[in-house]
Amino acid sequence: MFPDDFLALDRIHLDSGAASKKRILEEVAGLLAATAAGLTREQVFDKLLERERLGSTGLGQGIALPHARMKGVTGSHGALVRLQQGVDFDAIDAKPVDIVVGLLVPEQATDEHLQLLASLAARFSDPTYCDRIRQAPDPAAVLELFRQAGGDMAASA
Repeated sequence: MFPDDFLALDRIHLDSGAASKKRILEEVAGLLAATAAGLTREQVFDKLLERERLGSTGLGQGIALPHARMKGVTGSHGALVRLQQGVDFDAIDAKPVDIVVGLLVPEQATDEHLQLLASLAARFSDPTYCDRIRQAPDPAAVLELFRQAGGDMAASA
């Protein structure tokens, strides 16, 4: 089950021109940093990069789930970035990534973190669902797809 405000319109960016893993992580960090007072894009980026150095969060099928646990974060939040063109993300299947779902959770939320990652991985393992995200015309359509998928994990901005 996802928190009600897990994803919001202002944390969905479609048709990003980011052309490297680093630029994608910077973009996701900027979207996630806005979810907690006092967080900066640089702080979130550093945590996402730290996690990425342990091993790629590229799941395969064009999907990546960069994630971090951070001190000072009080709730779990996500951001979705859809890329104009796939980017090498060192994914498990070596295919380019074009959908990135970032996850930021409180530092102490180990179990919740793992449950959210598992739920996202399950959701994005469905090729039909991924295609619908790829074809969505705007952030509102993406948000609606999340709602329709079950477990009301989205909130409007």
